[in-house]
Amino acid sequence: MAQGRIGTALLCTLLVGIGALAWWLQLQPPLRVDASALATLPREIGAWTSQDVPLESAVEAELRADMNLQRLYVHPTGAGVWLYIGYYGTARGGRPEHTPRGCYTGAGWGIESTRSLDADPGGSLRVNEYVVERDGERQLVHFWYRSHRRTGLLGGLDQNVDRLLGRLLDGRADGALVRLSTPLGAEDEVAARGRLLGFAAELDPMLAARWPEETSSPPDGPRVALP
Repeated sequence: MAQGRIGTALLCTLLVGIGALAWWLQLQPPLRVDASALATLPREIGAWTSQDVPLESAVEAELRADMNLQRLYVHPTGAGVWLYIGYYGTARGGRPEHTPRGCYTGAGWGIESTRSLDADPGGSLRVNEYVVERDGERQLVHFWYRSHRRTGLLGGLDQNVDRLLGRLLDGRADGALVRLSTPLGAEDEVAARGRLLGFAAELDPMLAARWPEETSSPPDGPRVALP
């Protein structure tokens, strides 16, 4: 009986603590997002040169990101890497509503295989890898999530823990989806994988140096977010 009462008391205390924490987070001032720094991502990365490929307005409206960036980087050898970054501020929950799995299958792509890889051995960058196919066209896809605190988040529990800690320690829980893809033609997957991993290792520190700012809005001022 005594143990039962202690367990009940502990549970009640825990629930009260969670409720107080949720209420405290709710009372925090709204944040203004300035994601313009992402637009300064170099158009040349190593030997790669790029051009912007804007998303269709209907796609942007569906993604509901604070900022979208899409580019095609081309190597002198003719190889191409598509880059997409979708940034979501704290007010947007710091993560996309549409994950790559849902986006690819929804667009008619079949996912042949999935796994996770260390993009930078000894470092913190890990990526999810998909091999996707549609109407005979195959692509290799690498994607990961990052926040103002960490990179190489693979999704799910990773993101939830990071968002909670970010909100408690820094008052922000923003994040971004970073996705790379390249065609799988006559070459084998090993060569394509090496291309994406090398590109990711160069790209990720550049994202860290250009991470968006979030600041508290004036008490009576409007909240500003990029379209």
